[in-house]
Amino acid sequence: MSCARDWTPPSSLHNGSARPAPELHLYNSLVDAKVPFVPAAGPGSRHVSWYTCGPTVYDSAHLGHARNYLTFDILRRVLEDHFGYDVRYVMNVTDIDDKIILRARRNHLLEAYRATATDPSQARSGGVARDARAALAAAQAKQAKKVGKAHAERKAALERSSDPCGPRGDGRVVAELDTLLAQEEHVAARLAGTLAALEALGPSADAAALLGVAGDVLAEWLDAARGGEVTDPAVFRAHAARYEAEFLADMEALGVRPPTVLTRVSEYLPEVVEFVRGIERAGFAYSTHGSVYFDTAAFSAGHTYGKLAPWSVGSVALAGEAGADGKRHPSDFALWKARKPGEPAWPSPWGEGRPGWHIECSAMASKILGRTLDIHTGGEDLRFPHHDNELAQSEAHYHACGCRQWVNYFLHSGHLGIDGLKMSKSLKNFITIRAALESISARQLRLMFVLQAWERPMTFGDQVLGEARSREKSVRDFFSNVDLALREAQALADAAAGTLPERWEAEEEVLQAALESTAELVHAALCDNINTRGAMDALGDLIKAFNVYRSARGPGSASPPQRLLIRSVASYVSRILGEFGLEFGVTSSAGPEAAGRDETPAVLDAFAAFRDEIRRLAKEGAGAGQVLAACDSVRDGPLVDLGVQLEDRAGGPAAWKREDPAVLRAEQARRAQQAAEAAETRRAARLGRLRRDLDRFEGLAALPSVPSALADRYRFDAPGEPTADAGGAPLDDKALAKARKEVAKQQKIRKPLEDALEKNPDFLEQLRADIAALELEGGAQGAAAAGGAG
Repeated sequence: MSCARDWTPPSSLHNGSARPAPELHLYNSLVDAKVPFVPAAGPGSRHVSWYTCGPTVYDSAHLGHARNYLTFDILRRVLEDHFGYDVRYVMNVTDIDDKIILRARRNHLLEAYRATATDPSQARSGGVARDARAALAAAQAKQAKKVGKAHAERKAALERSSDPCGPRGDGRVVAELDTLLAQEEHVAARLAGTLAALEALGPSADAAALLGVAGDVLAEWLDAARGGEVTDPAVFRAHAARYEAEFLADMEALGVRPPTVLTRVSEYLPEVVEFVRGIERAGFAYSTHGSVYFDTAAFSAGHTYGKLAPWSVGSVALAGEAGADGKRHPSDFALWKARKPGEPAWPSPWGEGRPGWHIECSAMASKILGRTLDIHTGGEDLRFPHHDNELAQSEAHYHACGCRQWVNYFLHSGHLGIDGLKMSKSLKNFITIRAALESISARQLRLMFVLQAWERPMTFGDQVLGEARSREKSVRDFFSNVDLALREAQALADAAAGTLPERWEAEEEVLQAALESTAELVHAALCDNINTRGAMDALGDLIKAFNVYRSARGPGSASPPQRLLIRSVASYVSRILGEFGLEFGVTSSAGPEAAGRDETPAVLDAFAAFRDEIRRLAKEGAGAGQVLAACDSVRDGPLVDLGVQLEDRAGGPAAWKREDPAVLRAEQARRAQQAAEAAETRRAARLGRLRRDLDRFEGLAALPSVPSALADRYRFDAPGEPTADAGGAPLDDKALAKARKEVAKQQKIRKPLEDALEKNPDFLEQLRADIAALELEGGAQGAAAAGGAG
């Protein structure tokens, strides 16, 4: 006889009142909106194909690149670690490109020029200065044309945007051209600054100084005249290899997960050639003079060209590719470029040449990921023309297969701005990653981007960096407080023979509810376009709830803290931060950072040295101030080197917390710098006051005596009393009263100096000495700062 099972599915118990679980939405540039994310293989698939545009390795990577690669590293980690997707992540390295060729060639020519120009045996009197001025004049003329072109295009777009019957999207073209114009004007202003710096050097400047100011424009000028003479392929290979290695090292320093597949253009040339041939066979490309161009008119007859930025199609300034012989339409772009003097080249059916800029990504991504990509990422500046051209090429190549959508989700990271402009190598307003990491930790940089909406522009500066540092300190304090709470609980357990009450009271219920609510909020935030800022805010509220709980369950509490609950909260916070690539964690002797490390000798050495110092002070009869100073010294010295942060607590024993010694030293240095800056502000303010006082009192001291000051109006007796007018006529009572008022007024003007001199006859000399001392102090501080910077 079977037993009936009485069970009701939970879904039917809610009667339709349960909230649906949030699903992942991503901001897709193809529609400029948040849309549900569904892998190409179907809703149940966990496999995701992802291609990201990697670096063009012609110079050092800067913080603008860090914004891009850290941003997508964060998104990738969330997809993999939070949502459980299996991501095949492909990144290319562009090691064949116009920028690489130009930079390598120019550097090569400039170094050869430098060797000749600075060789005393081959000195060229005035030659470098003459060449620098010629180079600068050529660069300014070229830049003036660019500015004029951007102005003209912007004016035309502005007129179209004001026409109610004009095409939609012209307003966005105006905005993009505004940005372009600002950049071109910035370059023009920089060239004007170079000219001013060149003129300031004067006629006696040596070659090294001239090259230091005008080296870049000289390199461009030399390239225009002699670039075709550079024929050694090793010049270009070595340049690209150097900056690729530097870039990969920078990514490792930033904690960016390596790609699943790394592709280099130079290693996929056969695939590039075959991809171009496929486009040509489909009827969407034409060859001329050894080059192959994409036929945008033929493509547009059956496909959509410019899906990502339709408003930019037709803009010559935004397309960024100059016209060439045989191009049928201004929007057509090179798939294969015929060989030119001074450029590396490879064989192809159309003759020796090299790939165009856009074709490499289509060919390599398709080779590794197939006909359809789930996700394609890159910076906002790549939306047009690069990514729009990629889409067109790929749809054309797979035209026979009915391809209408090569990429399902295009994600573009917002620009990183500085001083109102996009951070860019061409604008020379960038901070290299390596330079940034000298003063900003990799964790702080990552946290700075975690706190921003990934698809929106952001400005690098003290505000965003300050917030990142503040959040970092809040999280570090949280884990330190977790560590401290667990140690305090263990001490209670030891005192109670190893057992503590495990009963939950209202405080535990509140913290558990905060943990569960935070988990829901974090997941909802990450489903909403991977809103890491929202997730961090939710974690911040959970940390506040923990701090409240810790205060309620601190020393002296009737109930001990519940260790299992504390560990659950810490574990959750650590897991979510780890999903963003932010590694913190508890660092007590039970934690992973202490594994395999015996610090007992170092701790005992510090204790012994501290004891020796206290004994010495006691024998010498030192006061309390000296003893307290010794206590501060061990706190700020040996303990910091041991990674111990010691905090005094009012009404209770001091609390020690573990932290990375480098972090503690950096905080010490920052506090010292802030204190120094505050002291300098006070010094400068006092110096300003003393200088104003000296000017005032020296002016008073320079005044003639009262009788002399009024000699043109009155005559005075020996004691200095006015007795007659200037002509000698005696003063009547009314005139005398008036004269006395004028004398009193003159005496009042001089009274501050007289009072000061009465107190200190050397008042003026002391004032001058104080000013000199403050000036000397400022000079010493400036020299120390310069020495530290050097």
